[in-house]
Amino acid sequence: MPLRLTPLLAVPLLLAALPALAQERATVDASEPTGLAVTVYRDPNRGEGGQMDRNWPRGFAMISETRQVTLPPGESTIRFEGVAEGMVAVSAIVTGLPGGTIEKNRNADLLSPAALVDGTLGNRVTVRRTNPATGAQEVQSAIVRTRADGGLVLQTDQGFEAVRCAGVPERLEFTRVPEGLSAQPVYSINTRDDRGGIYTVTLTYLAWGFDWQANYVATLADGGTGDEVSLRLLSWLTILNDNNQAFPDAELMAVAGTLEVVSDFQGLADPPDARPLQLTCYPLGSTATGSPVPDFSGGLADALGYGRYPGAPPPPPPPAPMMMRMASEESAIVVTGARVAEQEQLGDLKLYRFPEAVTVSAKGLKQVAFLDQQEVRGRFVYRARCTGGYDDYTEVYDGDEPQPRQTELFLATRNDEEHGLGMPLPSGSLAVFEPSSAGELLVAAPSMRDHAEGQEVELALGYSPQVLAACELTSRNDPNDGPWAQMRATLTNANDAPITARILMGSPAEWDIRGQRTTVKDGQRIAEVTVPVNGRRVITWQVRQAGQGGR
Repeated sequence: MPLRLTPLLAVPLLLAALPALAQERATVDASEPTGLAVTVYRDPNRGEGGQMDRNWPRGFAMISETRQVTLPPGESTIRFEGVAEGMVAVSAIVTGLPGGTIEKNRNADLLSPAALVDGTLGNRVTVRRTNPATGAQEVQSAIVRTRADGGLVLQTDQGFEAVRCAGVPERLEFTRVPEGLSAQPVYSINTRDDRGGIYTVTLTYLAWGFDWQANYVATLADGGTGDEVSLRLLSWLTILNDNNQAFPDAELMAVAGTLEVVSDFQGLADPPDARPLQLTCYPLGSTATGSPVPDFSGGLADALGYGRYPGAPPPPPPPAPMMMRMASEESAIVVTGARVAEQEQLGDLKLYRFPEAVTVSAKGLKQVAFLDQQEVRGRFVYRARCTGGYDDYTEVYDGDEPQPRQTELFLATRNDEEHGLGMPLPSGSLAVFEPSSAGELLVAAPSMRDHAEGQEVELALGYSPQVLAACELTSRNDPNDGPWAQMRATLTNANDAPITARILMGSPAEWDIRGQRTTVKDGQRIAEVTVPVNGRRVITWQVRQAGQGGR
């Protein structure tokens, strides 16, 4: 038999259901972060030796914030105010809630002049003006009648009027901030907790607009034997944060290595909008007093109503958006002296963890100590190019004079403990200083690529006028035609110590070499020889194009 409800029974049941249907979800603000961790990743598209772009960084960071929330029983919305404006909202994870996450939202509107006007539409504001005749301030009550995207019109007891079109200083005063607006980006989630309580939660997300690189300072030591050299290597890690949010006293980490990134973090970030107030000054005046007749003889300013009162300044321009990037703004560099970073393995990547809390400044650069190796041992290498290519040699079989060229000077070492290193070296810029009678002077500023532990490190320092090399073709056979051709390299050393010279003879895939002992390095056949003090060294060999065969 079907159940039937009499009208008298149905009414109490309906009334009992009404509170549940009408119950509104409570809004709860999470506390300020009590703990922060920032892990910065380099721009994955920045090439070897490339510098990070201070005006448009394209790296990212993983940010972890620990906060407290007090939840009422039932469903509630938790607001996390002050997240990074470059937040990738789809990557956000909140842990520590008993009811988990029901829904996620990223607030798209920031507190701004336009948002204030739109949020006060139909409500009263206070207009404060300066009387141009007396200089006294006049206060008037008004109602906002238009949105901010096409001009601002107020209704007063004098009628309707456009703001900032009267040619006198004036400002609006708001008694409250409209609900839902914040000066900082806000991320919110919906959750449910049947009992309610106080919880410690962790918000973790990726954010766009970060980057980092290493900056090295090498100071050469006095003395040394021959081409051997000792130096101190100091490195700073430069962290770039282009967001308008700072991360104070954060646990800072940096990840070295190249990541395969397929997501468009820039597009996913979609920073919140702080809209400017757009004012349109037509018609002028109010509906009660009518529009003034402009005097075109005074130029455009008078025609727009700016010159109706003697000495009255033009109205100020619309306020700039809070989040607008200032093209002329220079990011401040803050240097933090701390113990060197601790290296950890992160799969095939390297993680550098800094032992002290660091404040990652908003719109700024932060430098933290990365390594300090007091005694790194290396040597100078002078490099000359002498291949079978037409541009590399001089034909001297007809009596032509050789053309000596300056050699390239390199600082060479190996990234191992024996040479005073033995740790992964991330790419970055390098400044090399050498002691002199006038103090330490800058002698070179090369860039350095990533170097794994155990790899050879070679840094270009420029060209040396002290060591010259002449590459000569001494036979009539053209090395490009097939038969073996005779080559000769003459090296001269004007230093007061013997030096090591390296002759590049070309790629094994392009040239065959005989008559000289060679090795292959970085895709080139090379021969290394020692050139005596104030002396010369001559070596000879034969060359031809690879793959010719025969004798």
